[in-house]
Amino acid sequence: MSAAPSLFSPVRIGGLPLPSRLIMAPMTRARAAQPGDIPTPLMAEYYAQRAGAGLILTEATQISPQGKGYSFTPGIHSPQQVDGWQQVTQAVHAAGGSIALQLWHVGRMSHPSLHADGQTVGPSAIAPDASVWIVDPATGTGTMLPCPVPRALTTAEVAAVVDDYRHAADNARAAGFDAVEIHAANGYLIDQFLRASANHRTDRYGGPAENRMRFLLEVVDAVAGVMGADRTGIRLSPFITQRGMNDPDIIPTVLAVAAELERRRIAYIHIAEADWDDAPETPEAFRHALRQAFSGSIIVAGGYTREKADAILRSGLADAVAFGRPFIANPDLPRRLRDGLPLAEADTTTLFGGGAEGYVTYPPLP
Repeated sequence: MSAAPSLFSPVRIGGLPLPSRLIMAPMTRARAAQPGDIPTPLMAEYYAQRAGAGLILTEATQISPQGKGYSFTPGIHSPQQVDGWQQVTQAVHAAGGSIALQLWHVGRMSHPSLHADGQTVGPSAIAPDASVWIVDPATGTGTMLPCPVPRALTTAEVAAVVDDYRHAADNARAAGFDAVEIHAANGYLIDQFLRASANHRTDRYGGPAENRMRFLLEVVDAVAGVMGADRTGIRLSPFITQRGMNDPDIIPTVLAVAAELERRRIAYIHIAEADWDDAPETPEAFRHALRQAFSGSIIVAGGYTREKADAILRSGLADAVAFGRPFIANPDLPRRLRDGLPLAEADTTTLFGGGAEGYVTYPPLP
């Protein structure tokens, strides 16, 4: 009988053989060069420092100018961005790591100042109860600004966004990524289509759950057609209620999505669990239902410790665990968790924007 898996057991996720089940979660750090939202050598250094993770999931990366929602976030839609990301993948691979790009369209989670036509878009003309981080070009200071009512995408425009995902996946492959993760969580565009609270459409993308799932599945098919299903993952957040996303029908909808993803044999589903202080626990019943619906790898993220990670891995309800914030100040997080070493605390004033300070300046333990 084989030993129960732990955080440092090897695992195969789709087409990726990984040395451990410790994943670096996607985290927006807003360091892309301007103009053009281009990844930089500093970003390559940041990710290479953290190549000890079993797999790095990059910060969310916009698939098109329309998909942008926050200042200084990187894209994957221009040749310059592809070249910038190629520096990142080369640095991570040289350090012995693997890296997947997270593909992102924010939908209504945006601000008109980021768009040439002054318009944000969504499945329906419904504003989220949310704000986004925008830098004032005159002062260079970032502030949170409320998201307005978006313009509803036309049916033809939805198909064009699917093509944007396909193009972004093609660019990710050209940039040397080992896999891609489709961001369908946290109230962004795909999540908006999934939920009746944000999607009031009357065309083939709205109404019953099978219609609200259609956009997500078309995106998966487009991306997997480029990368291969075994190098395509997806992030979902069933229990988020913020940003106007409270939908009592979302759990059965997510499980129906999981069944469709099972048919497509994608590499993994990544569940972003609610991790704020008073958030609800993810129910065991949901974990079991997800495992029953989907036989591929399941990654979980959300305030895990080494002990909690090992426990869920032993239970068989997850195959890998993603750590986010601890990786900010601990580039050598895998070693620290494995050996029970103390964790450094991040400087919260340098999380978004800026340069090297608070980004690549956290030292590993000697």
